[in-house]
Amino acid sequence: MKIFLALAPICPTFVFLHTRAHCQTEITKWPDAKRGAVSITYDDGSMNQFRYALPVMERLKLPATFYVITGSIAGSKYLPKFIGRPIQDIIDESARVTTNADNYFERASAAKYLGYMGANRYYDSSAGLYEGGKEEEAYIAMDSLYSKVRNGNLKKGKELNMEMTDEQGLTWDSIKAYASKGYEFASHTVTHAHVTVLDTTNIFYELDKSKQDIKDQLGEKYCFTAEIPFGIEHPRAMKYALPFYPALRNLMTDPYMEEINRGYKTQPGLSSKEYVQWQRGPTTKTPLPLMTSWIDTVLVHDKIWLVLVFHGIDGMGYEALPHELLDTYFTYIKSHENDIWIATFSDVAKYMRERMNATVNADQKKNSITVSLRHSLDVRDYYVPLTLKTYVPKEWKNVVLKNGESREKLTMKKDNNGSYVLYKLPPNKGIIEITHQ
Repeated sequence: MKIFLALAPICPTFVFLHTRAHCQTEITKWPDAKRGAVSITYDDGSMNQFRYALPVMERLKLPATFYVITGSIAGSKYLPKFIGRPIQDIIDESARVTTNADNYFERASAAKYLGYMGANRYYDSSAGLYEGGKEEEAYIAMDSLYSKVRNGNLKKGKELNMEMTDEQGLTWDSIKAYASKGYEFASHTVTHAHVTVLDTTNIFYELDKSKQDIKDQLGEKYCFTAEIPFGIEHPRAMKYALPFYPALRNLMTDPYMEEINRGYKTQPGLSSKEYVQWQRGPTTKTPLPLMTSWIDTVLVHDKIWLVLVFHGIDGMGYEALPHELLDTYFTYIKSHENDIWIATFSDVAKYMRERMNATVNADQKKNSITVSLRHSLDVRDYYVPLTLKTYVPKEWKNVVLKNGESREKLTMKKDNNGSYVLYKLPPNKGIIEITHQ
């Protein structure tokens, strides 16, 4: 199993500026020197996301990241499963021993597999109490569930949660077709579980097996990011989840970035950090003018990464939004693509980390400037081209980028510091040359 650890910048000075004014080179904060970034993300993989929202994005040529529940996708190897003692033994024991800190995680892990309709409601309630710091109340809720099971107050039957039910019909073949068009797919666990209240064995099953199915079906590329259900940041869940993926949408620990999650009211423009990841989750009550104001906020600052979190579409799923509203909203986002980088969650995370861990060396010769770009990260994961800005002598007119056998004509631009060119460069690929003709 490949384990990832949260990354920190190796050196706070990520760019080397040459002493000569006309070959100063920097890595722009965003590709093509844009003002900010936006990532459109979807949770739960409900079928209406693909029936109604995805066609809108395809028409507008907008990328997105889909966090899917692998256990309900047709063709998955790892299905919903409780790993542990026989469930009947756990039920019988609950008559003699009340729920406490020693047995809560086991009972919570088994709760979804008791074989009774209505059990999920008690499981969800207990987990919510525990995640909210009300542990004793969580134990009482779990006792209530097991008591009803023992006393026959619940009807026997197999019960899927709403999220897995709404994903029924999604196949790996269809996911592969969407992925081939540039859409990113990532883990939302095997069963949309409350990871915080599972025991360690079942936590690892939810995290590792979901990741394994994605890797087997789509490849390692799609194992970079994940979203632990319910957007939780609970320390117990993060303790186990953070090492599994380089970038959790729930929580990123990069020291140069401030993270403002969905429920927070902090104003992103006030941050002193280099970057701000600002998550917003539109609900059925979110007015369109407020949604468009988020885009406007990105435009007036230079540090904001707006991460939009969508769930239900057209009556299916949590806080479902009509696709007509998304059409209007996405069209507004598209109208600002010259100033905002619209990209998948992984691509933005990779660009920021590469930039913050990169070193640029620029040297001017008589009629050329040579530039090399390197970063210290694992190139198997971090390969997104970075945008470089190099100042050139003002008398240069026709500027050409030479990279091996390739030639690219660059457009001269000007700012208060002089004439410059912008160009994209993959890290760790040797030296390029900028010349004028």
